[in-house]
Amino acid sequence: MNIQNTATSLTSGLSKPGLKRSRVEAGRPYPRGANWDGLGVNFALFSANATKVELCLFDETGTQEIERIVLPEYTNEVFHGYLPDARPGLIYGYRVHGPYEPKAGHRFNPNKLLLDPYAKQHVGSLTWDHAVFGYTIGHADGDLSFDERDSAPFVPKSQIIDPAFTWGSERRPSIPWERTIFYETHVKGFTQRHPSVTERERGKFAGLANHDVVKYIQSLGVTSVELLPIHAYVDDSYLVEKGLKNYWGYNTLGFFAPDPRYMAGPFVNEFKELVSTFHHAGLEVILDVVYNHTAEGNENGPTLSFKGIDNASYYRLMPDNPRYYINDTGTGNTVNTSHPRVMQLVMDSLRYWAGEMRVDGFRFDLATILAREPHGFSEESSFLHASMQDPLLAQVKLIAEPWDCGPGGYQVGRFPPGWAEWNDGYRDTIRSYWRGDEGKVPAVASKISASADLFDKRGRRPWASVNFITAHDGFTLHDTVCYNDKHNEANGEGNRDGHSHNLSNNYGVEGPTEDAELNDTRFRQLRNFFATLLFSRGTPMILAGDEFARTQNGNNNAYAQDNEIGWVNWDVSPDGIDLAEFVQKLILIRQSLPMLRRGRFLHGTFDEEIGVKDVSWISPGGGEMQDGEWTDAGARCFGMLLDGRAQSEGIRRLGSDATMLMVLNAHYDVVNFKLPEAPGGKRWRCIIDTNLPDRNELEPFDFGTEYMVTGRSFLVFLLEPEEGHPTSEAAHRAFLHVSEAFDTAAADRVHFVESPKD
Repeated sequence: MNIQNTATSLTSGLSKPGLKRSRVEAGRPYPRGANWDGLGVNFALFSANATKVELCLFDETGTQEIERIVLPEYTNEVFHGYLPDARPGLIYGYRVHGPYEPKAGHRFNPNKLLLDPYAKQHVGSLTWDHAVFGYTIGHADGDLSFDERDSAPFVPKSQIIDPAFTWGSERRPSIPWERTIFYETHVKGFTQRHPSVTERERGKFAGLANHDVVKYIQSLGVTSVELLPIHAYVDDSYLVEKGLKNYWGYNTLGFFAPDPRYMAGPFVNEFKELVSTFHHAGLEVILDVVYNHTAEGNENGPTLSFKGIDNASYYRLMPDNPRYYINDTGTGNTVNTSHPRVMQLVMDSLRYWAGEMRVDGFRFDLATILAREPHGFSEESSFLHASMQDPLLAQVKLIAEPWDCGPGGYQVGRFPPGWAEWNDGYRDTIRSYWRGDEGKVPAVASKISASADLFDKRGRRPWASVNFITAHDGFTLHDTVCYNDKHNEANGEGNRDGHSHNLSNNYGVEGPTEDAELNDTRFRQLRNFFATLLFSRGTPMILAGDEFARTQNGNNNAYAQDNEIGWVNWDVSPDGIDLAEFVQKLILIRQSLPMLRRGRFLHGTFDEEIGVKDVSWISPGGGEMQDGEWTDAGARCFGMLLDGRAQSEGIRRLGSDATMLMVLNAHYDVVNFKLPEAPGGKRWRCIIDTNLPDRNELEPFDFGTEYMVTGRSFLVFLLEPEEGHPTSEAAHRAFLHVSEAFDTAAADRVHFVESPKD
C-alpha cells in the first residue's frame, strides 16, 4: 500500500531547501473533532498520554488509505492541525502512538485505525476480524501481547459533514411537563412492517417521518416520542457468531454520529428532517442515550476508538491494577465522567443533539453511573452540576434511568430538581396489584399519587415520576396478561437471559387461546393497566404497540431480535384497534382535566386553612378507609376521591376544578361499591368503566348508589355540579371538556392504515 507521509511540522519543511511546504497548518485545539469552516477542516483530538497522532485519509469508498498526516501541534493535551483543502465527505481516521503498557492502563497501538470520538458521521461497519484487537488473539500473554496487524480494512471510519440545513418555520413544541406523555419506540422496529413505508425507507429515519406514521402517533394523543439509541453502535461479536444483532443499540461507539443503519441516504440531514417533521406535527423527539459505557468492552475487547486514543483517561480503571476495568455497567467498561475532558465530551454531545439537531430531551441509560464519583453516587456530582447549569440543556427534558449494577446503584428518587426519573416501583406495584396479589392497596395508593415518598422533596413536582408498566426491556403489555413465564429461546441462551420476576398472569393458559371469555379478561386487564397509568399523577410512558396489544410471543429480552419478534406488527386485529381507540379516549380525558395534571403531590391530609382534603381513600362501603382496611391483606377494591376544591396551584386557596372518583377492583369477582356523597354536586357521572369500553356518554348515578364493579375493572366518575355552587362553573367546564373528548374520540379515530373498520 502506497501511503504518502506528510512532514511532521511546517518549520522542518521550510528549513530544508528543495522540500515542498506541507499543506497541514497548525489549526486550533478547539472545537474538538473535525469541523469544516467553509474553507477547510480543523482536526482536534484530546489525548493526555499519547506521543503522536496521525490523521489517515481514505478514498471516497473508505476502503483505501491514501495519505497519513501527522497532526503538527499539541496544546493543552489536544493534538490539532488544519487542512485547507479538506471538504465535507472526506473519510478519515486516526492512528495514535504512545506506550503499550496495559498494566499501567495504556493501550496505544498505531496499527489500529481509530474513530474520532467527535465524528458526526460514520461510514462502513465493523467486521470482527482478529486485527481489530490491540493484542494478539490466542497469544499466551493475552491482552499483554501486542498485535501488529492493520485494522483499517475491518473498522468503520469517520466522515466530515456539512452541517447546513434549512429549518424554515420549525419550532420546538416545548410540551409542558404536566402535559407530557412519552411514547417509547425503536426507529426500525416501528417502521419495518408499516404498510405505508416504502421498502427503501423501512427501518430508517425517513420511514419514521412518513406521513401515515406521524399521523398515527398524532392521532393517538401522545406528545413525546422517545427513541431507543440512535447513536452509532456495533453488534457484539458473540451475537454475530449466533447470527443475531444488537437490535436495541445499547452498544454505543459514537456519541455524535447517528447510526448509518437508520439512514436511507448518505447524509445526517435525514435525522434533522425527522425532527422537523415531528415538530411541525407538535411532537417532541426524546433520545435514549448511552454515555455510561462503549462498545470496546474490557481488557479483552477490541480497540476501535477511545481505548486506543487514551484508555487511562476515557475509562474507569481498577485503582490497584489499571490493567482491568471497573464494570459498573455489566458490559465490560465504564466511561470515566470524572475526567474533565471526558465530561466535556459528554456535554458537547448533549449540546450538539439539543442544539444542532434540535432534539427535545434525553433519557439517560444507567444514569446512576454518570452521577457516580470515585466515592460513590452523589446528587452533587460534576455531571449533574454541569447538566443543570447549562443554558441549552435547561430547555430540554432530562430523564434518568436511576440504577446500575454498581455499588449503591439503585437511586430512584435521588436525582436533583429538574430531573425526571423512571419509576420501576410504579411498574412492579401496578402489575402486582392487577394480577391479584395480596396487600397491595397501600402501595398502589402511593404510586398513583406520584410516589410522594420518593419525589416530594426540594420542590420537585409529580411529573418527576415517570410512570410506566412496560418498556423496551421486559414483556409487552399484551404478554404480561398472556404469559406466566418468559420464552426467550430465540436469544440462543437456553432461556436463561431476561428477568424471571415478571409479575405477569396468563389467567389459565400460557400464550394465545381461542377461549373468548379468557380473551375478554385479558383485554379488560389491558384496559385496566392503561386507565391506571393515564389517570395516575406523574408522567406516563407507553411502550409503542402496547396500545393495540402487540406481542413478542413471550420474549421479555428482545435486545437481539432484529426480526418479527422485535418489530411492531401493523396487521392489527379488530380487538387491537378497539384497544387503541380506548387508549386515545383515556389520553383525551387526561389532557382535558387539569386535576389529573396538577403540580402538587397528594397526601390526604386535612388542610385547616381551606377546610378540604386533597385526596380521600374510599372503601367499598362508601366511607373513608380505616386503619384495618389499609392493613387487610385481602383488600383489592378501593376508591380514590379527588376533591376539586383542593386542586389549586400556587397559593393555598379553594380551587376551581372538577371532583373525581376512581374505583379500582383487582378482585376476580364483582364488588358492590357505594358511591359517596361529595360537596358541591348532586350526583356522579360515569365516564370510564373498563368492563364497558364502548360507553360514549356520561351516565348518571345518584349518591348512595351501589355500583356493581365488575371483577378486575377500573372506573372513573365525575361529579355533576350543583347549580349555584361556587365551583359549578369550573365543574361544568370540566364536563364540557370531557364531552368534547368523547366527541373527538368518536370523530377522529386512531389513524390506522387500511384499518378493518374503514
